[in-house]
Amino acid sequence: MEFDSIWIALGIAAAGYFIGNGLKNFNNPDATDSLSDIFSDDDEHELIKENEVHYFIGISKEDAKSLIQEYPDIPHVTINNKIYYPKAKLRKWLSDLGA
Repeated sequence: MEFDSIWIALGIAAAGYFIGNGLKNFNNPDATDSLSDIFSDDDEHELIKENEVHYFIGISKEDAKSLIQEYPDIPHVTINNKIYYPKAKLRKWLSDLGA
């Protein structure tokens, strides 16, 4: 019985922490906290399939194919005869292209 009350107390303490942290930034939806940084996606090593590049860039499939053909220096890797684009490098390449 005493062991169960410890788990209940830990659960209540954790809930209080998360609720308090959420209320702290209730009026500031743009605020970030250290906990969200822990669970945020690290896209430095994330790869995008060739047929999904247009989603990432926000253009049509045809425009993405033209862009890839026009700029062969676009950052990419080939794995098992399939082309992938590193998300972080593609983002930087696009920003450099637009500059």
